[in-house]
Amino acid sequence: DVENLLVNEQQLKEKDATYYKINRGGDITYHGPGQIVGYPILDLDNFFTDIHKYLRFLEEVIILTLAEYGLKGERSPGETGVWLDVGTPFARKICAMGIRASRWVTMHGFALNVNTNLGYFDNIIPCGIRGKSVTSLHVELGKEEVNMQEVKAILLKHFKSLFGAEIETLNG
Repeated sequence: DVENLLVNEQQLKEKDATYYKINRGGDITYHGPGQIVGYPILDLDNFFTDIHKYLRFLEEVIILTLAEYGLKGERSPGETGVWLDVGTPFARKICAMGIRASRWVTMHGFALNVNTNLGYFDNIIPCGIRGKSVTSLHVELGKEEVNMQEVKAILLKHFKSLFGAEIETLNG
């Protein structure tokens, strides 16, 4: 929702950022360097024809990945994505999700903050959710940088396991 964009087009230009309106579930988010953005394209007819179940599976891929780094990723009731410290005043989102399906073929997906410059989120109300913050893997681990290729490999391992599917990756 454009109402959750807190800056105007000129201010976006000054930040070298662009706003795109797209047709998917969810609300406004930020995509940029330091994120792993996964856009699985699946024909759910080959798995299960249930969008909510698909979202829960995607969340579980992220939760299992975070667990390998010693973090307890969780679902927040009524909110899609993966969070840390749900039910506390310190709840923060580490992975946003927004999908769409047409004839059970999925589009869009998730954005896991790994080495993300979180300052860009100051320009929006992430996912349209007021009063909660966002975080990244490198902030939570207290590291300057987390190995992106390692995180990708772990994500793919859990995706393959949960969905029981072969995976073809595309870069770009």
